[in-house]
Amino acid sequence: MAEQPNELKKLAAIATDLGLSAALRTKSIELIGNIGTHDALLVLLDLAANKELVKEERDLALKHASEIVKSGR
Repeated sequence: MAEQPNELKKLAAIATDLGLSAALRTKSIELIGNIGTHDALLVLLDLAANKELVKEERDLALKHASEIVKSGR
């Protein structure tokens, strides 16, 4: 379990690094959504609230957060 928060931190850093390609940032958001834990939900909500990100990426983070909530994980 200790690995998961580190993985989430790394994926969140990738998702917010505007110097990286949009495809890589999008993939990191999808991977965070696949983790599906409460911590992943919080990271996705932080990404959705990040005004510096591209609107489509923020919407994707919110979509994955919604899926986690609906799944009850």
